[in-house]
Amino acid sequence: MFATMIRTAFALFAVISATSAASAESVSQDDVLRGLLLPGWQTETGHHMAALRLDLAPGWKTYWRSPGDAGIPPSFDWSASQNVRSVRILWPAPSVFHSNGMQTIGYHDQLVLPIEVTAVDPSQPMRLAAEIELGVCDQVCLPASLTLTTELLRPGAADAQIKAALRSVPASASAGGVTSVACTVEPIADGLRLTAAIDMPRRGQSETVAFEAADPTVWVAESSAAREGARLIATTELVDRSGAPLRARPVGPDRHGHLRKRRGRNPGLPGSLMWPPP
Repeated sequence: MFATMIRTAFALFAVISATSAASAESVSQDDVLRGLLLPGWQTETGHHMAALRLDLAPGWKTYWRSPGDAGIPPSFDWSASQNVRSVRILWPAPSVFHSNGMQTIGYHDQLVLPIEVTAVDPSQPMRLAAEIELGVCDQVCLPASLTLTTELLRPGAADAQIKAALRSVPASASAGGVTSVACTVEPIADGLRLTAAIDMPRRGQSETVAFEAADPTVWVAESSAAREGARLIATTELVDRSGAPLRARPVGPDRHGHLRKRRGRNPGLPGSLMWPPP
């Protein structure tokens, strides 16, 4: 069933792309996207807080790390950086878009994406270098590539843009009022259906739940969400992009669930799996 949905989504995208080809040829990346790295400042913890800033033309958008069926997730390569041990992206809360019957998640107008950088040798300067691949969309979608660099000097200077973006990073589950999450996993013809029962206060009139898979080869469907009083019930479907079957099993003493691919014919599951167990 969901494999058919994937084929339909790609078919719809192909039709939109074909009918908009003339428009796409007249629009270049430079017309709709500008990017730069903001050098930021050294924090009290010794890390360096920098940011990626993307400026989009009016009406254009780019995507969150888990963008939905029709979105294009961004990718980052920091390997050309110097004296950089690690990079951690702090994602501001995204917006939800609906177009052509599909839901995507991302950002419009301008995105400031905070980046926490850890040095190999904190006594030496750092050079942050990024190769970024992303998608930008309006009536047409364009693949975009950015090559950006900046020097991260100590102590640097606090940046109001970065601080504002940090304030919009979503709160933790506990800070958001989540008191309990229970998941049900059940087999479907071409993958798994995942339902999460989340005990939390209502967050506005419209609530969207985004599921993410740690394995990028697992396709996560657009979720549905509905309220049952103080409980939010969200459901999605998971399918391996290659068609390999999936199975679910509980692992480890920390009571976390785990989904993994399984080679060969899908043996199915005897029933649904509740996790954490009641």
